[in-house]
Amino acid sequence: MTMTSEQAVRFADVFDRLTATIEQTLHGKAHVIRLALVALFSEGHLLLEDAPGTGKTSLARAIADSVRGSSSRIQFTPDLLPGDITGVSVYDQRSGAFDFHPGPVFAHVVLADEINRASPKTQAALLEVMEEGRVTVDGVSHPVGEPFMVIATQNPIEQAGTYRLPEAQLDRFLIKTSIGYPDHATTLRILAGATERAHGESKPAVITAEGVTLLASEARSVHVDAAINDYVSRLVQATRDAEETRLGGSVRAALALVRAAKTYAASDGRHYVIPDDVKALAGPVLAHRLVLDPEAEFDGVTALGVVSRVLLDVAPPEDAPGA
Repeated sequence: MTMTSEQAVRFADVFDRLTATIEQTLHGKAHVIRLALVALFSEGHLLLEDAPGTGKTSLARAIADSVRGSSSRIQFTPDLLPGDITGVSVYDQRSGAFDFHPGPVFAHVVLADEINRASPKTQAALLEVMEEGRVTVDGVSHPVGEPFMVIATQNPIEQAGTYRLPEAQLDRFLIKTSIGYPDHATTLRILAGATERAHGESKPAVITAEGVTLLASEARSVHVDAAINDYVSRLVQATRDAEETRLGGSVRAALALVRAAKTYAASDGRHYVIPDDVKALAGPVLAHRLVLDPEAEFDGVTALGVVSRVLLDVAPPEDAPGA
C-alpha cells in the first residue's frame, strides 16, 4: 500500500520536530541531523568521518533521547574483542546452564567510536549485527530489537594503528557524512552555554521507539516512479563507467539510494520521490562506496567529485513527478 498524502504530512511534522529538538544539542547542523534521521527512518546506519570534539557522541545521544530509546557508546581499541560488543554466555553454577549477558550493541542507537581502531575481526562482529539485526552466540540468536541504528566514526587525521574498513564493509553504511566544525556565530552560542554540562539534561522525547518503527514502515511505502528507478540505475552505471573509478556503485548502492530517497521525500511532506531527492542524497549515499583509481587519487580526484560530475552528466527524467 502506497503512503497517502496525509501520512506524508504527518511524517514531515514528526521529522521536523525531531530535527529541531536535536538541533538544541547539536547547534547549527540541521543538514547533518536530517541526514542522520534519514538513515534512522530508512533502517540504515551512519558513518561519520570527523575530527574529535565535533559532537558525534552528542548527536547519537540526542537521537536516542528524542525517540525515547536507549543509547550506548563503544570505544574501539586494538584489544577490543567481538564478545565485548555482542555479549557473552556465562555459566551459572546454580542453574547449571549458560546465561547470555548482552553487550553494548543491544541499544536503539549505538555509537561505535573510531571503528577503524579495532581489528578486522571485531569490526566484522559489529557489521554482522548491522546487517542481520541480531547476535548469534553459542548457536543461539538474540535479536537486538527495533529501531536499531549504528553511528560509526572514523578519525581522518590519525591513521597510525588503524585498520581501514574494507569496501565490502563500507557498503553496509547507508550514509557517510561529516559534522564539521561550527561557524563563528554558532561557536559563540556554544561558548555562551558552556556552564552547562557537556551532556546535560536530556530533551523531551518527540516520539517513541515503536513510533519510529511504524514511521519507517510507512516510509518504505513512498511511491517511486519507474522513471526515477531508471534515473538511479543510470547514475550508478555512470559511476562504474567513470575513468577515475576502479569500482563503481553496486546494486546495493542503487537500492540504498532509492530507500533513502523515499524517506527524504516523506520528510518533505511528499508521498512520491522526485529527481531532486535523488540528487540531494547521491553524494552521501554513493561516494563512500566508490573505489578510485590510484592515479586519479594522486591527481586530487575525490569520490564526492566523481558523484558531482555524474549528476551533471546524467540528465534527470523529464516525465517523472516533480521534474
